[in-house]
This record gives sequence, structure tokens and C-alpha cells, in this order.
Amino acid sequence: MIQRQRGARAVIAALVATIERVAMPSSRKLRARLVIAALVAVGILVVWGCATSGVPEVPAGPDGSVDPVLVTGRHVYAQRCATCHGNAGEGGRGGKLADGAVLSDYPDIEDQIAVVRDGLRSMPSFDDALTPDEIRAVVEYTRQVL
Repeated sequence: MIQRQRGARAVIAALVATIERVAMPSSRKLRARLVIAALVAVGILVVWGCATSGVPEVPAGPDGSVDPVLVTGRHVYAQRCATCHGNAGEGGRGGKLADGAVLSDYPDIEDQIAVVRDGLRSMPSFDDALTPDEIRAVVEYTRQVL
């Protein structure tokens, strides 16, 4: 985390220097707005990077490569699911998914896909937010990695 903070500071400093060098608007107000916009953009990138840090990595297969579907599923899980289900699927506002819980609740993968797509009780539908491939990827991630 400390390295990320140092890295983020370096990125922010580089952005500010670039904006001052390249943009150099004559208006002080415009320059301040550009600097603020750059800082917000960097902040979003830093938060995104931190959001995925506690989510379990996709293990490499026997050939040493990782399944790209599971990598997509991990990204979707970190962005859309971890807030309620916990970074490692331990549960929280949403039900537990880890340690085989999702497999026992949904032995048929199509049933779990339907829940993610359509929602259930307090869980929202992700039909409009995710593509069918992203839904399948996050379901595969919860079944194989968590």
C-alpha cells in the first residue's frame, strides 16, 4: 500500500507538471480546474487499483497461464460484488459465496447466472449493467476461485 501511495504521488506530480508545461492556460482559474480534473482522474485510478487488491487472484493453470474468463470475472467481482459479498466472498450484506457456499446454493450454474442477471430479494439485477459474457465470467470466478 505504501508503494502504491508513493506511486500515486509520482503520477500526480507528473500530471501536474505536464498540464503546466503543455496546457499553460493564461487563466489561473482554468489552470486550477485542469489540475483538479487531473487529480480527480488519478484518484479514480488509485481507488480502482485498491478496490481489486483484496480480491483473490486467479491462480495459474497447469501451463502457467491464467484463464482470461476468470480474470474478467475477478475484475467484475471487485467492481460490482465485493462491496456486498466481501472481497473474498466471505459474505456481509450479501450472502457468503466462498468455501463452496455458492456451489451448494446453486449446483446448476444456470441458476446462479439467472440470479446475477435478474436479481433476487435485496440483490439487484445486473442485466443492464453487465454483458452476458461478464455475468458468466463473474459466476465462473465465484465458483472456481472463491
